[in-house]
Amino acid sequence: MSTTNDGAALPIGAIPIDENQAEDDGDSSYGDESNRSINSTGSITESILEYREVHGRTFQNFKTTEYWAPNDEQQNEQLDIGHHMMTLLLDGKLFVAPIGPNPQASHPMTTVLEFGQCNDFADQFPSAEVIGTELSPIQPTWVPPNLKFELDDAQLEWTYQPDSFDFVHLRTLQGSIGDWPAIYAQAFRCIKPGGWIQDMEMSIMWKSDDGTVTDDHLLNEWSRVSIEAAKKIGKTFENAQFTKENMIKAGFVDVVEKKYKMPLGGWSSDPKLKEIGRWNALYFQEGIEGMCLYLLNVVMGWTYEEVQVYMAKLRSALFGRKLHPYYEIYVVYGQKPET
Repeated sequence: MSTTNDGAALPIGAIPIDENQAEDDGDSSYGDESNRSINSTGSITESILEYREVHGRTFQNFKTTEYWAPNDEQQNEQLDIGHHMMTLLLDGKLFVAPIGPNPQASHPMTTVLEFGQCNDFADQFPSAEVIGTELSPIQPTWVPPNLKFELDDAQLEWTYQPDSFDFVHLRTLQGSIGDWPAIYAQAFRCIKPGGWIQDMEMSIMWKSDDGTVTDDHLLNEWSRVSIEAAKKIGKTFENAQFTKENMIKAGFVDVVEKKYKMPLGGWSSDPKLKEIGRWNALYFQEGIEGMCLYLLNVVMGWTYEEVQVYMAKLRSALFGRKLHPYYEIYVVYGQKPET
C-alpha cells in the first residue's frame, strides 16, 4: 500500500475480504431483488425550467447540451449519498490538493469555482467567494452567504475573467462532457497564477481482485452500453484515466494522480472500506434507474419494459453476495505556474 503526502493510506492494493460476512446478516449494503457559439453563464429562461419528463423522472432542459442524469428529488438524494461516500473515501476532506493545512492563512482562497459540493466549500471557507454551477436550478433554499449559484453549461465558453480563481474543483462529471481538454484549458485560463485545480472522477468499468467480476460480466456489459450511449450524444464516460494527461497538456504543473478502489457492498474486512462499500450499495440502490433510464430508453431506443427487465438483472448482479466488485476513483490535482 502506498501513502499520500499526509501519510494516509491509499487503498490501491487488493481489497481484503471479510470471510465472516454472514449470508443473511441483513446488511443494508444489499438491495432488494424485486449551436455552441453561445457563451456560458447565460440568463435563466423559462425553457430551462420546463423539465423533460421520461417515465416519471425529470431531466434538465438546457438547450446547449444533452445530459443523462435526472434532476428530481430522488436524484438529489443519490447525490447526497455520493457526496458522503466520496468524503469518506478522502478521510473527511473535500479535496487533497496540497494547498496547505490552513488554506485561508497560508494561501488565502478568495475565489472558488465549484462543480461539485458547493455548500461545504462555502462553509469551510467563509471568507471566500464560492461560485457553484449547475444545469438545473436544484439548489437548496438556504445557502451560505458567500455562495452564489449559476445555471451554466461548462462546455460553453467560460465568461469568467482570466486569472479569476484560486481553486477550481470538479467532481464526478463523467458522461456529461464531450471535450475534456477544452474544460481544463478554460480552467487554466481562469485560475490565478499559483492557483490549483482538482478533479475527482470515476471509471465506470467494474473490477475485482479475486476474479469474481470478469470483463464479460453483466456489470461490464452495462458499462459498455453506457459508454456507447454517451458517445451517441457527444459525451464520454472514458475520461477518468486521461485526467492527468489532459491537465498537463492544458499547462498545469506538479500534476498528481491518486487512484482509489471503491467497493460495492460491505464485503471488505477493512473497516473503512466496509463502510464505504455499504454507502456505495445505497448509492446504486437509489440511483440505478437514473443511471439507466435516459441512456437506454431515450438514447439507445430500448422500450421501457426492456429497461425494467435489464435493471432487475443488474440489481441481482450488483448485490450478489458472492461477488466482490469495485470500480476505480481517480483524484488528480495540479497547479498553474506562478509565472
